[in-house]
Amino acid sequence: MTGDDVFTEHRGLLFSIAYEITGSVADSEDVLQESYIRWARTDTGSVDNPRAYAAQIVTRQALNSLRSAQRRREDYVGPWLPEPMLTAPDAAAEVELAESVSTAMLLVLETLTPVERAVFVMREVFGFEYGRIAETVDRTESAVRQIAHRAREHVHARQRRFTPAGDETDRVVAAFLTAATTGDLDGLLSLLAPDVRYLADGGGKVTAARVPVFGSAKVAGLFLGLVRHPLPDMTIEPAVVNSMPGFLVYSAGVLDMVLHLEIDDHLITGVYVVRNPDKLTHLRARPDASDQT
Repeated sequence: MTGDDVFTEHRGLLFSIAYEITGSVADSEDVLQESYIRWARTDTGSVDNPRAYAAQIVTRQALNSLRSAQRRREDYVGPWLPEPMLTAPDAAAEVELAESVSTAMLLVLETLTPVERAVFVMREVFGFEYGRIAETVDRTESAVRQIAHRAREHVHARQRRFTPAGDETDRVVAAFLTAATTGDLDGLLSLLAPDVRYLADGGGKVTAARVPVFGSAKVAGLFLGLVRHPLPDMTIEPAVVNSMPGFLVYSAGVLDMVLHLEIDDHLITGVYVVRNPDKLTHLRARPDASDQT
């Protein structure tokens, strides 16, 4: 099997590994390009499992990318959110994989060390063997088992309940859009969980809340402010973002923000808003990005 064949056949897997480690669509594309170059230099005749070997290369490159990005994120202005990724409506059929790219999960993965994150993704999400992971992260198999156990406990302790976009969320999403765009305070309060959290990522480049906002009354107030001061020529399109129900919000025909909702037991428990223009570039250039997964 040629390098082209391997990277074409397994592109979804390889991209998902890179994205779940880096949290960046742009960085993941770079990782895949660099990984392909390294694969092309490999004596593929000696590779017993091309899929696993390609995943190893991608994981190593993603780790390098993450380590570099973490230094930049230390100076990030306001909350950091992963680059939003449009996912196919049927991606929720594989709930475990859908959850692994949800914004809430990616934020939990941000609290792991780079090696812990890589081990967790390879083992818990994609089921690679410990020996293969050990080769990838340059650790002993025993050490990798300990890292995996530690990362698993860390994630499970912080993991929020996940409900993928679908029939169960449709009613809540429709009611939220109506209440948010008409300034219906009571309607918003009936949909927001009392402890709902609101995170907005403007990266210091556009207006966005620079600290997390908690509580239904405060979060509802933010949306009422948007009604009072709407974006010029604002239009809203429904979308599935990181396997979560959401919206693409345009101003004068230009994508201004991506908003997506975390829903649990028919209440909105999380609102994630990405406005940093650098994180929307891939969506502006390629609106049909749902083929990423």
